[in-house]
Amino acid sequence: MSDADNQQERPSVEWISGFVDGEGCFHVALNKQPNMSLGWQVLPEFRIVQHKRDEQILHRIRDTLGCGRIVINHGDRLELRVRGMENLTKIVKFFQQHPLQTSKKRNFEIFAKIISLMQEKKHLSEEGMQLIANLASQMNRQTISAYLESSETIRQNALCAKI
Repeated sequence: MSDADNQQERPSVEWISGFVDGEGCFHVALNKQPNMSLGWQVLPEFRIVQHKRDEQILHRIRDTLGCGRIVINHGDRLELRVRGMENLTKIVKFFQQHPLQTSKKRNFEIFAKIISLMQEKKHLSEEGMQLIANLASQMNRQTISAYLESSETIRQNALCAKI
């Protein structure tokens, strides 16, 4: 395949933004990890899930974005999954240059803020984890993180409220 053929296979950046508006997900999980200094891990990721019959589009998007892995999501579905700060920084830059148009734009803006906080190492402090957990709880279905519901966090918040 020539470079010209390969270029024709790549979707336009505007098409990718539109596709992600409909099918993409910016997600930040806070997972309990006793071996971490604060006992919690921040796990941001970007995902696009598609039926396996549309696997080629996931490969083309991945190739255009320059990062990500295609893995089995569940049953006959695959996902393009992007993790890791270096790769997520690419994703943030891409969508800052090629903005989303739907309500997903707000999720992306929160996601970008969390990535920025992590680059500044804010997730390594109690205060930073609290901020990240609060931001993450405003994304997607707006669920309260287990971090925010943990007894230690509730105790810390109660102490802060008394001060």
